[in-house]
Parts: sequence; C-alpha cells; structure tokens
Amino acid sequence: MSDDIRPFTVAVSDGELADLRERVARTRWPEKEVVDDWSQGAPLAYIQELCDYWATSYDWRRFEAEINAYDHFLTEIDGIDVHFMHVRSPHEDARPMIITHGWPGSVAEFMKIIGPLTNPTEHGGSADDAFHLVLPSMPGYGWSAKPTSAGTSIGKIAEMWDVLMVRLGYDAYVAQGGDWGAAVTSAIGWQALGHVEAIHTNMPIARPGSGDLENPNEVERASLAALKYYDEVDSGYFKQQATRPQTLGYGLTDSPAGQAAWIAEKMWAWTDNDGNPESALTRDEILDNISIYWFNATAASSARIYWETRVGATRGVVEIPTAVSTFPAEIIPSARRWAPKVYANIEYWNDLDRGGHFAAWEVPDLFVAELRAAFKVI
Repeated sequence: MSDDIRPFTVAVSDGELADLRERVARTRWPEKEVVDDWSQGAPLAYIQELCDYWATSYDWRRFEAEINAYDHFLTEIDGIDVHFMHVRSPHEDARPMIITHGWPGSVAEFMKIIGPLTNPTEHGGSADDAFHLVLPSMPGYGWSAKPTSAGTSIGKIAEMWDVLMVRLGYDAYVAQGGDWGAAVTSAIGWQALGHVEAIHTNMPIARPGSGDLENPNEVERASLAALKYYDEVDSGYFKQQATRPQTLGYGLTDSPAGQAAWIAEKMWAWTDNDGNPESALTRDEILDNISIYWFNATAASSARIYWETRVGATRGVVEIPTAVSTFPAEIIPSARRWAPKVYANIEYWNDLDRGGHFAAWEVPDLFVAELRAAFKVI
C-alpha cells in the first residue's frame, strides 16, 4: 500500500457522452403507471422528460468545470483508491472537517456549502466559522475504486477516513454526515481512534425503545408516523440493495433511464418539495448526481453497502461530543429522547422547520448555519 496522494481530475470522454445519448434514444419504455401520482414509482412522463433533457440539453461539461474548480485527489487506503476533494480554508486556524455523503448521493450534494464553510468571511460569517473540508467519495461511489472483496463495512470506512485525515496532516478533526454518511460518522465517533474531537449528523441513528413510546410529544408522534411510512411504503429499495445488489446492477448499469428513475424517485420521496422534486433541487442538480452514478457505473457497487451492513453490522455508543440537526422531511427521523442510547454526549440538538434528507443540497443556508452553531459548542 502506498501513502501517496495523487492529483485527480474529473473527466468524461466525448465517447461516453455520445454513448449516453444513444442509449437514451434506444430506451424501451414501460407502459404508463395506472395512477395519477408517484405511488407506483416515478411517473413515465416525468422520467421521459428528464431523460430527454439529459440527452439533448443537459451540460455535463458545465458541471465538470464547476467541480474541477476544486482540488481532487486519490489515495490508496486498505487496497482501495479513495477519491476525495480537499478544500483548505484561507483561514489557517480553520477546523478540519470530513463530510460523508450517502446513497443515492455524492460529493455533488456539497457544492453549495464549500464556499461558506471554507471562506465564511465572504459568506456572512467570521473567521472562527472556518473549516478545512475533506469530501470523500465512499468506496464503490463516484470516483473511488470499487471494493473487490467483501468487508468494506461502515466500520471499515470509518477507519479508512481516520487514516485519510491523519495522512492529510490533521491529527485532530471533526466529522459530519447524513444517510450512510451518518452511519460512517457515528462509527467514527464510537471508534474514537484518538483523532476525532466531535461529530455532527443530520440523520441520527437512533430508534425508539419500548419505554420511549409512552406519552410521545408532537415531534415524536411525527417521527413515529414517518418511520411507519418508511417501513410500509418506502423501504423496498433497501431490501433489494441489501439482499441482491449484484442482480440490481445489471439493469441499472446498462440503462440510463433505469438508473435515472431509480435515483430520481428518491429525489421526490426524500426532499422537502411540493410534489415535484424540482421544487427542492434543480433539474441540472438532479442530473449532476445521476450522471456521477452513470458515468462511473456504480449501480451495483454503491448498493453493496446495504449488503455489507446487513451481514456484518456492528454498532457502539458514541461517547465524544455530538451535535444533531434534524430536518422535517428526513426519511428516517429520530427524536431527542431516543438518541442517548446511541449518542451519550449530545451537546447540541436543533429541530429545523424546512429541509429534507439532502439538507446540505436542499437548504445550504440552514445547513451551514447549523454547522457553525454546533461546532461553536462542541
């Protein structure tokens, strides 16, 4: 294994762009759903319109230029080439922070928060609010390599991230994450390998015990209702990815329309929108993220984290200082009373009034304000 850190540039060939257009043009579409809403999945008309835009009007080169404005690198950790963005603050005393995405997200989620977090004096903050940011692609996601053997679990990724931060020269850092990033960040916290000082999550991994169900307050009732909906209506993707990620990958890796529908449906289900995902995220933002999955052919490899967690889950109690920000359209919500079983040292908790699962992407202003407030006290 080499400790080398190599510069990297995001680059998709003209041939890959032409292949996408040709595949979309050849799509064999299913029949229209028999309902007038999203209850059977992403509607045919919406996905056809999205894919037509993807093939004829969407500008990948625009996104490629935007993301390449930041420094990208690869480094090998435990035999896996890890891709990460490393954006240092102009304020030398900035606090190092690693932020981890989840599924079906990517580093594209964080584009709108990089400036305010690294250079707060240009974005309504003070020098004390500054962070040096490390934004990795999880193994099997984005431009990181795909594991070739089993064992790249949540706990393993947490260990890899600690190696990464120390390799970058950060002997002390904080960590943040939502979705699988919340699980990785929580694992960084409970492993407490001597370098992480505190964590923040916008999706705490805490569920109610039997004693937590008595006399629920308004927030707890809403969380319980959301958990019931998720279990009964919205968790089919989880079962498929946790049990048969390889089978799923054949169709999604071969069909851009299939990959687009698989992810775009979650943009509708998991954002704080008015019934149309494009009221929460722009069409270009949705396709920036989908394109990362498509061009890197990560349908199967990104899904395997569900299988890894199902067959090898381990979990401890986070003893280090913890901050939590919850957003109302979170898919798997928690409540303050349920959390101490997992997070024993919660020093900051705030329930927001807007935003969803992709908080940094949907409501970057609120997300940035939460991180500034949280890390002032932890």
